[in-house]
Amino acid sequence: MLPSIPSLLAWILGTSLAAIGGAVTAKSANEFYQILQKPQWAPPGWLFGPAWTILYILMGTAAWRVWREAGFNGAKVELSFYAVQLVFNMAWSYFFFVRRTGLGAAIEVVSLWILIAITLVLFWRRDTIAGVLFVPYLTWVTFATALTVVVWRRNPTLL
Repeated sequence: MLPSIPSLLAWILGTSLAAIGGAVTAKSANEFYQILQKPQWAPPGWLFGPAWTILYILMGTAAWRVWREAGFNGAKVELSFYAVQLVFNMAWSYFFFVRRTGLGAAIEVVSLWILIAITLVLFWRRDTIAGVLFVPYLTWVTFATALTVVVWRRNPTLL
C-alpha cells in the first residue's frame, strides 16, 4: 500500500474525476442555470463549485478510510457501491444540463440518493468516521433532489 498521505490524495483525486466528468457534460450549465425559474431557496450558481469541492474531499477521505481499513479485497461491496454512486453522481449533469430532461434528472438523483444512503451505511459499518464523512454528501443530495424536482416543475418547457 502507498504511504498514507499520497494514498489519501489519490482517493480524493480519483473521486474528483466524477466532478470533471460532470463538468465536461455540462459546458453551458451556468448559463442554463441562470435562465431557469428557481425557488427563493435555490443557491446561486457560484456556490456549487465550492460545495462540491468540499464534498469530494469528504467522499474521497471516507473511501480512503474504508480502503485503508480493509483493502480492495476486504471492502469489495463497500467500494463497489462507492464506484457506482460516483457514476450516478456524474450522470446527473448529463440528464439535467445536456439532455435537459427533468424527469430523467429526477429519477437519476433519487437513484443517486439511494446509492449514497447504502454506501453511507456500508461505510459506517466498516469505519464510523467514514460513515460520518458521507453525511454531508447525503444531506446535500437530499437538498439537490428537492431542488431538481422543483426546478423541473417550474420549467416544463425547458426541462
